[in-house]
Amino acid sequence: MRWIRAAGRGLLVAAVVLAGHVSAGAGAGTGSAGAAPGDGRGPMTLATAGDLTGYLGPLLEGWNRGHPDERVTLVELPDSADETRAQLTTGLRSGDGRYDILNMDVAWTSEFAAAGWIAPLDADRFPLGSFLPPVLGTAKYEDRLYAVPYVTNAGMLYYRKDVLDGAGEPPPRTWAELERQARTLAPRHGLGGYAGQFLPYEGLTVNATEAVYSAGGSILGDDGEVTVDSPAARTGLGFLARGVRDGWIPREALTYKEEESRQAFQDGRLLFLRNWPYAYAGASGADSRVAGKFGAVPLPGPDGPGTSVLGGSNLAVSARARHPESASDLIAYLTSAPVQRKVLTEGALPPVRAELYRDPELIRRFPYLPTLRASVLSAAPRPKSARYEQVSLAVQAVVHDAMAQHQDPAESVRRLSRELSAVTRRG
Repeated sequence: MRWIRAAGRGLLVAAVVLAGHVSAGAGAGTGSAGAAPGDGRGPMTLATAGDLTGYLGPLLEGWNRGHPDERVTLVELPDSADETRAQLTTGLRSGDGRYDILNMDVAWTSEFAAAGWIAPLDADRFPLGSFLPPVLGTAKYEDRLYAVPYVTNAGMLYYRKDVLDGAGEPPPRTWAELERQARTLAPRHGLGGYAGQFLPYEGLTVNATEAVYSAGGSILGDDGEVTVDSPAARTGLGFLARGVRDGWIPREALTYKEEESRQAFQDGRLLFLRNWPYAYAGASGADSRVAGKFGAVPLPGPDGPGTSVLGGSNLAVSARARHPESASDLIAYLTSAPVQRKVLTEGALPPVRAELYRDPELIRRFPYLPTLRASVLSAAPRPKSARYEQVSLAVQAVVHDAMAQHQDPAESVRRLSRELSAVTRRG
């Protein structure tokens, strides 16, 4: 993902299963376990996945010019979220203190907090009241703040405006409308109907969770209990499986991650695409066959607008940070209004500050902002669990089997309930 791909291009998360567990008390209190003595101030390192747009280095240089004794060094880990997470968890599990600040997928907060790898934060130090409200839920674990939202993300439905306009039809607001248009309009223009991110990786967890949420269901309850065995989950999973069975979801889409699906839409091979906001820029580029011919709307649901999963990244202070006071100040800097504006204009990443989504100048430059704002405000976090990685792996495997027609959706939901119950019991 650039970190939006989140949940974005491989965005976001994970094939490593936790092999160990650190006491949750390791990061308790106002300090940080393993922190150097003194006032908690000094040089820092910030670990992030690869910065594909090159925007973050200049942002940090702005901090370094004003804080010569608290300079921050950027450490770029692999672009792949799976590899990034693997490197982070290996170091954190061993007690390595090389990283002070972690730029991490929003779905990792509960897991990292429960393991004692990140320290609780003082909420009064950060402009939380200026953020889009839903993003705050991704930063808390057991009602304590363990991270600060840095960029957000929500899925949108991209559609071929020229095709729908030519047929005199508006973009779909319901699954039934999307299915009808994908079955009838797409073939007339030699297009595939609908695609998302359906390869078994984190993107499929996101797509499947959105389908379940949109149908009114859930995967885990607030206290971690397994709630997926429901009519709503069967409806959501049935929608995805039926699309492949009936052909309006191309079978090729079962191999798509963010980039493959973006390229298919950008090359003019799809009528509809579910993807993150970053895809807007590529589809508008000079090499895009759909530039000027597409639009974006909130995801549809069974009876009206659906529910997106929140993507993006949070900033957290390592429980072994050498200089946690400086780290907290740097996070406040990166979430300030001027810097958040640059996150959007220079990094092409959706900011967390609410006022930026109402800025006329930014809307002219990024016309999808009102749609994105609506999607974020109605979005929900992925299931929260101290064993999130294993939860996600179970969702990916079961849903892919259902979409590949290897198992009936109803039985798939029952199987997923059993597998998630086994995962949560081990927690």
